[in-house]
Amino acid sequence: MTTTTGRDTIPFFPPDLFHDDRETLLRLLYEIGTAPEQKFILGAHTARFEEALREQLGATDVVACSSGTSALHLVLAGLGIGPGDEVVVPAFGCAPLAAAVLHLGAVPVFADIDPRTLTLGPADAERRLTARTRAVMPAHMFSVMADMPAFAALAAAHGLRLVEDSAVAQGAVLAGRPAGMWGDAGVYSFVQVKSFGMPGEGGAVVTRNPELARRARMLRNHGQDGRRRFVHHEIGLNSRFDEIQAAFQLHRLPGLPARLERRARIAAHYTERLTGLPGITPPPADPDGRCHYVYTLLAEDRDALRDHLARHGVATHVYYPKALPDQAAFAPVAAAHQPGAAWPHARRAADLQLSLPVHHRLDDAQVEHIAETVRGHALRHRPTPPSPPVRPERSA
Repeated sequence: MTTTTGRDTIPFFPPDLFHDDRETLLRLLYEIGTAPEQKFILGAHTARFEEALREQLGATDVVACSSGTSALHLVLAGLGIGPGDEVVVPAFGCAPLAAAVLHLGAVPVFADIDPRTLTLGPADAERRLTARTRAVMPAHMFSVMADMPAFAALAAAHGLRLVEDSAVAQGAVLAGRPAGMWGDAGVYSFVQVKSFGMPGEGGAVVTRNPELARRARMLRNHGQDGRRRFVHHEIGLNSRFDEIQAAFQLHRLPGLPARLERRARIAAHYTERLTGLPGITPPPADPDGRCHYVYTLLAEDRDALRDHLARHGVATHVYYPKALPDQAAFAPVAAAHQPGAAWPHARRAADLQLSLPVHHRLDDAQVEHIAETVRGHALRHRPTPPSPPVRPERSA
């Protein structure tokens, strides 16, 4: 299939994401693989990578680990969340929001989202608090940050832990503060498709809490504290970071701002071209810095629009086709702990959201083709306005 620009299908995930860094990756693979110390996990490269992120963020500590999901687990475990505890999470989003809580024996309590930002709604989250609530865990959704000032105030008012799922938001800033630095801890994900993705799995815990960092660092390596091997202070897990990936990410870190800036320009063009179209709601404008991980709009005829884009050579993505309480994995928990609860905004988002390609490998012609294809569908399917009422003729 070709696009109107005469090219192959525009991919949602670019297959050549690391093309410019290929020689560096091969060199690092050889250098680390043949180094005398034969250190492949949690070595000097990982330590330098953690320090680079710590300095960039102004964090007390950064703990690199095996994935963003694992980072959530380390934070919750490090805060002592466990059986009998409740954690308020968004009803719309990625499965680890609920799964990480359940893995520790605690209960995820689902709260509805803001219909515009698609992030956890502070008022609905507060309404779900009980005497068992230990933490609230807002998540930045797609490319929009949650209302972290409101959640910081909520956590302080109720004596709760604030865990920031910032896995998709590395590089974003709200009120001058980087994503991940608003609560007790935040997390990042470095899986390939994220804004600072790498060719493999990886994540990080970022925090200003030195005790939480100490526990996360110990828990990621089977409960060992690094001073002596095979001495286990707690029951931990294997969530260690790869040395080759750490070296590669150190190489790519200086280029992150430019890549984010290119994504921001693409997103701004989409918003300019798509605002005001019938049946289309672009993501909200945000004067603060934003990490454009994906560009997600709401479309009243989402499936028809997706099919139309596919016919014109544009790959799209539907991230979360069901609200979390409607997923088979979590529905029994929701039914048992929140009988009769409703999450209308989360369910509507699941039905309407569609993500467009926004990666930095897109060229200008591809970006314009995507925007014009959405516009063409929306304008051709403009809802017919109701006819004005027929007024009876006045008699002479």
